[in-house]
Amino acid sequence: MKKNFNILNKFLINLPTPSNISYWWNFGSTLGLCLMIQLISGIFLSMHYSPNINTAFMSMIHITRDVNFGWLLRLIHANGASMFFFFLFLHTGRGIYYGSFLKIKVWFSGTLIMLILMATAFMGYVLPWGQMSFWGATVITNLLSAVPYLGQTLVTWIWGGFSVENPTLNRFFSFHFILPFILSLLILIHLILLHEKGSSNPLGLKNSVDKISFHPYFTLKDIYGFMVILLVFIFINLKTPFLFNDPENFTPANPMVTPPHIQPEWYFLFAYAILRSIPNKLGGVMALLFSILIILILPFTMNLKFKSSSMYIFKKILFFFYCSTFVLLTWIGAQPVEPPFILTGQILTMMYFGYFLILPFINKLIK
Repeated sequence: MKKNFNILNKFLINLPTPSNISYWWNFGSTLGLCLMIQLISGIFLSMHYSPNINTAFMSMIHITRDVNFGWLLRLIHANGASMFFFFLFLHTGRGIYYGSFLKIKVWFSGTLIMLILMATAFMGYVLPWGQMSFWGATVITNLLSAVPYLGQTLVTWIWGGFSVENPTLNRFFSFHFILPFILSLLILIHLILLHEKGSSNPLGLKNSVDKISFHPYFTLKDIYGFMVILLVFIFINLKTPFLFNDPENFTPANPMVTPPHIQPEWYFLFAYAILRSIPNKLGGVMALLFSILIILILPFTMNLKFKSSSMYIFKKILFFFYCSTFVLLTWIGAQPVEPPFILTGQILTMMYFGYFLILPFINKLIK
């Protein structure tokens, strides 16, 4: 017991933390809150959900109408996913802007967490078995057919047959249930790696000597952040609960009727726009994957004393240019595949990857 308290004392209570970190550093703990919300609501939902193509959609109606506060659990889980990704993007953006990628182990583990979280969210979106769930699963899983030699075999293996059917829904439910617990373990490792050297700071200095105890200064700041975020989250769930939902998904899945415009959830739209902008199927899949993995090159392209973009006006402009590109790609991903959106998406894709390619030259120019 004493040993456990000493570990808690070292890694949380008396953790030396840079005194100048702002509310932008709250998003790490906020993501922990999001994970807990998703885990608890997901466990209760799984008690009433039926992973069968004949009953899945009706089980969602049963949860909403018949289970005590089932409507609230479903809304919390659905909108909680959007909240999770919103703060994940802010957390990653803060890391890019302030040079948090200096901590290579933490940055790499965080990128792995992002990839697994995306896979978990995708499989969860399939479970309601509405129109967009079914066709989204069909389109995205079909991308694996682009893999040379093994593509079609991989697709058939994931489907458990020759189309998205009952075996697909069953295995998606199994993975959607187990992956969050694997995610929790990875997040624990992420925190241990972070606490080895401590948090980054707005100046981007590798070793800051101006540090104070984590508790009570930053615990109070985190609690205040939780209260504000939960207030907004409750307001969305009670006032505009279907703000982030696609109307097509309120129709039961029908393999004979294709929706006029298939699109994923909003947090995948930037990657979906990049995928669509490449005419070649394999090239599109590679671009989709590298839209996330490209952030791994950041620790190796920085050679400045101050790693934070806030210290250099050119890097500030470049970063906000990148943020604008990300938002525009998200908008383009929701548009139909027709002119002028095709060309716009291709230009934005080049701008997105261009940020990471031009950054080393900007660093050399500043140095």
